[in-house]
Amino acid sequence: MAKKSRRKFGSDFKAKVVLEALKERSTIEELARKYELHPTQINTWKREAVANMSSVFSGEKADAVADIEQQTEKLYAQIGQLKVENDWLKKKLL
Repeated sequence: MAKKSRRKFGSDFKAKVVLEALKERSTIEELARKYELHPTQINTWKREAVANMSSVFSGEKADAVADIEQQTEKLYAQIGQLKVENDWLKKKLL
């Protein structure tokens, strides 16, 4: 008997399903049939989305982006320094 692998859903797909569920134009059962999901899964995603909705407007993402940019600049500086040192060592060996 072949073992079925679990399906993995991306965040875009989950967001699409949750948005349709929040619009309430069709029932959860209809959405479950349409997307071949269990109604409990849709309700779980919907509950998670509503619980985390405030983080969208909190500005934490902007801080995270700034931290990533700062870290990227630091790493580029380190790469530049290592390249200069590597070139200097190559020149000394020749």
